[in-house]
Amino acid sequence: MTTSTEIFPISHPHEITHFSHPEHPLKLKNHQKPYNCDGCKEQGFGSRYRCELCNYDLHTDCAFPHSTTSHKFFKSCTFEFLPQRPGKCSKSDCKECMRYCDACGKPIHGFVYHCKSKGWDLHPCCRNLVDELDIANVKFRLCGKVSSECIWCKQRNPVGSVKGIRGWSYVSKCEKNYRFHVYCATEMVNQVWKNGGNKGSDECLSIETLKLPLPVSLKRSGGNAGNSFMRMVKVFLMTIAGILLGDPTIALTSIFVELACKD
Repeated sequence: MTTSTEIFPISHPHEITHFSHPEHPLKLKNHQKPYNCDGCKEQGFGSRYRCELCNYDLHTDCAFPHSTTSHKFFKSCTFEFLPQRPGKCSKSDCKECMRYCDACGKPIHGFVYHCKSKGWDLHPCCRNLVDELDIANVKFRLCGKVSSECIWCKQRNPVGSVKGIRGWSYVSKCEKNYRFHVYCATEMVNQVWKNGGNKGSDECLSIETLKLPLPVSLKRSGGNAGNSFMRMVKVFLMTIAGILLGDPTIALTSIFVELACKD
């Protein structure tokens, strides 16, 4: 597996102090279970900075924000890191002030990268989505605008998205152009975890045996070719989920699955 921006875990300090939780230091932990990030308010999995006393967790992306950043989909735009979404208030249920991530289409509830001049918003983890993934010789390209339907939700726009926020998609470059909403790819894996589908103690086996709710259109004939295709889809979904859930090491585990669990 290769990417246009290689996914490797960055060496982080074991302990930090953070402006969002000045009461106690945060320690780097790697609990293999879901959590809610207290920075961006989005779900996370695996490695995080944590205060055990206060049950406070941060994605590593939220623990080390950039003061400003940019993205190729938003040319000539500068994104500024903000500890809360811009608006008159920060109440999560305030519809008047609600903002949405232009990458995944989900609401902004906490830390955000915001372009003041254009009004764009990005979750910290969504900002890290790679331009291209090459898995088992199938390339998936990140696209901002596409006309085809997502093969999971069968919609052009993610289910529950708001007008004007389409969200990004990954489109495969193969005989059949498979398109996954970034939002749907994450929700698919989240659904499996919530249903207890990742109970194995061995990560290779637990990921390999995930029963993803894939549509009939993705299910090919049996045999080695069909198994290889389904494994490729699993690796792709776990890689995207790993980035969005704040633990890119899931991507490395996915590579291990691809190499170690081949027929």
